[in-house]
Amino acid sequence: MARRQLSEAGGTGPRSRSAQQRTALVSIIAAAGLVALKLVVGLLSGSLGLLAEAAHSGTDLIAAVLTFYALGVAVRPPDGEHPFGHGKAEHLAALGEGAFLVLVSGAVAYESLGRILGGHTARIETAWWVFATLGIVLAVDVTRAAISWRAARRHGSAALAANAVHFASDFAGTLAVLVGLLLVRAGEPKADAFAALFVAVLVVSAAVRLMRGNVDVLMDRAPAGAAERVRAAIEQVEPRAELRRVRVREAGGRAFVDAVVAVAPDSALAQGHAVADSVEQAAQAVLPGSDVTVHVEQAESGDLRERVTGAALSARRVREVHNVRMVDVDGRTELSLHVKLPPALTLGEAHGVADEVERAIRAVAPEVAGVYVHLEPLAGVQTGTAPAPAEDDAHRDALAEIVRARTGRAPREVRLHREARGLVAFLTVELPAQATLAEAHAVAARIEDQARIADPGIAEVVVHTEPGAISEG
Repeated sequence: MARRQLSEAGGTGPRSRSAQQRTALVSIIAAAGLVALKLVVGLLSGSLGLLAEAAHSGTDLIAAVLTFYALGVAVRPPDGEHPFGHGKAEHLAALGEGAFLVLVSGAVAYESLGRILGGHTARIETAWWVFATLGIVLAVDVTRAAISWRAARRHGSAALAANAVHFASDFAGTLAVLVGLLLVRAGEPKADAFAALFVAVLVVSAAVRLMRGNVDVLMDRAPAGAAERVRAAIEQVEPRAELRRVRVREAGGRAFVDAVVAVAPDSALAQGHAVADSVEQAAQAVLPGSDVTVHVEQAESGDLRERVTGAALSARRVREVHNVRMVDVDGRTELSLHVKLPPALTLGEAHGVADEVERAIRAVAPEVAGVYVHLEPLAGVQTGTAPAPAEDDAHRDALAEIVRARTGRAPREVRLHREARGLVAFLTVELPAQATLAEAHAVAARIEDQARIADPGIAEVVVHTEPGAISEG
């Protein structure tokens, strides 16, 4: 299983968090000033609408403080109790903000209905300084809503987006209060109460939307379409893997992706890791800054050789599997294979590994009647010396002639070295690019056999085939 985290990406780094905290601090100062201004003017004028707006700004002040605190918590790195970080603190703050708004709006609505239905009206002052105050408030609301919205878009912050929504609702509420006071001045004394009621309804509807969105995040609801985009990107770049599951959740403006992929049973660890890397890169290309966890599993396979090889490699201490052969004996499938083990094992320990290999093979391939395991020690690095120059030339010429006879072209490279067992030759030969792997292997095997027969001084020949510009026509 592979897991990657991108630090300081997608607005999650220390610099980004510091910028968000500065924005939240500006919101605290602005909200405190607005609360004082609306409260004083509301009390002096007797306007319920202005008092409602003061209460609304008071909840904004509390919300801004919560946001500042939440961003301070969210910047903390993951720890033992919070392995996925503290990003959800922002959503908890936004949820608390919504709850405050609902409570205060309920109180304002209750008082507004009392004035509308009670038959009595309060004396409301509509002097010029009241309207001047509303003009200042409208300008501040527009400015801070725009600042918070840009910051939320830039940093992907749910808490700052919540602030922007509230500041926009402040603007609409203040505008309603302005209209209500203009109507009071024109002779409609209950217009102020209607404006206050409108502010309460406006705030409650915004609060409900805010709370619903943050509850979705806290409940790990998948972002709309995110899993489908990740799945499409992975399937496009990684055909080797069978994509079994993709899950996406979001917290603190960052996506968390959980993917399960299956690879062929006989894939090596390095191949599985390469698949995991490709899956991570594909997911992060679709969801920048995301935290991606990839779990690699063994895929189901209909190929008996793949299943058998994968099962043998799953046994403890098995380092390599080769020479897997299957034969039909009187309608029964029998299997033989060579496995390499650490050379320091005792014969008893190696026999135990062979039993484990056999059990693993029978578990995935019950149709196999007999399993024969040939045990080999894992060889270390072989060292050797180069042959004498004259002897080197003679061997090179002989090998080049054999390759030319089989392929129609001289080998690209011939390297020789001598070990205790004899001379070892490494050949690089060109074959047509359109040749199949089976055809290339057959040619290499014939070259190896012919070289050993023609030159008894050679203990082993290793042929590496490469595609060349040779056509079969």
